[in-house]
Amino acid sequence: MNWTVERHDLPLSTPFGIARGTAETSETVVVELTHEDITGYGAATPSSYYDETAESVAGALPALLETVDEVGDPHAGQRIERLLHEEAPDRPAARSAVSIAVADLAARALGVPLYRQWGLDPERVPPTTYTVGIDPPAEMARKARAAAEAGFSILKLKLGTDGDRARFEAVREAVPDAELRVDANAAWEADEAVEKSGWLEAGGVTMLEQPVAADDIAGLRRVADVTAMPVCADEACRTATDVPRLADACSVVNVKLVKCGGLRAARRLVHTADAHRLSTMVGCMVESNASLAAAVHLAPLVDYADLDGALLLAADPFDGVALDDERFDLRAVATGTGARRA
Repeated sequence: MNWTVERHDLPLSTPFGIARGTAETSETVVVELTHEDITGYGAATPSSYYDETAESVAGALPALLETVDEVGDPHAGQRIERLLHEEAPDRPAARSAVSIAVADLAARALGVPLYRQWGLDPERVPPTTYTVGIDPPAEMARKARAAAEAGFSILKLKLGTDGDRARFEAVREAVPDAELRVDANAAWEADEAVEKSGWLEAGGVTMLEQPVAADDIAGLRRVADVTAMPVCADEACRTATDVPRLADACSVVNVKLVKCGGLRAARRLVHTADAHRLSTMVGCMVESNASLAAAVHLAPLVDYADLDGALLLAADPFDGVALDDERFDLRAVATGTGARRA
């Protein structure tokens, strides 16, 4: 197999703020993998929160791709995943980029889209949320109104700093008919989260994501116990092994390829959550279609979708799965993940 690795600093359409800071670019590492004149694409947008950077991903990829080359068969997914984990157990983002490229290549070689290779139903794709990052209240209200006018009926608001209530109320007033979900990105202490959950629920919020620190499972449980809103674990849930300790502390887990190490690991996480009677959401970073397209193929397996990452970019070297109103149209994918150079 032949392979290349590219790094891109992709500009965002506007600065994107969460509780941990504001970004203006998306640091993305792209993998191109070719076998018998067929090319598959993968990528990762790592987060320093999970102890990975574009530099660490780019540094890990050559050894991982040499391992794939030694296997020599893109359909040997189980073996490839095992070897990649042995090679780089602490580099899930790097493994994810390779996993996506291998899966894209294998499905293209079969001449089918990835969801069809897995036997999934394209009619089961949930509508995606559209995320409004932290800004002054008036700016968040403006962005929320624009997203609603563009056809997105479910908005996710980033909170977790001073002035949360003013921001929320400005958005609620601007889009009174929109479904609102809130993500605090682990910013609140448990007492604060319990207090804020009261007025968020009263304001019609339909999901509260990671209100407390990732390791505060007791705090997460406290919040879940006092609100009727579904409480979602994101930073607290990286892989399937995290699910059992979260099963009585939340009602939803957020599955992201970059956290868990790739597509096979993501499917294990979904099935483990199902076994523990937790709902699932497939999520993303602010990332290129080179990786986001693969996440879309997981969507028929889950209850919620938060797959707007590429929509927040000002420029992307890749196109992905077409968006039909607020649902990604897997039926429009001819082969592989649907990622292709723009």
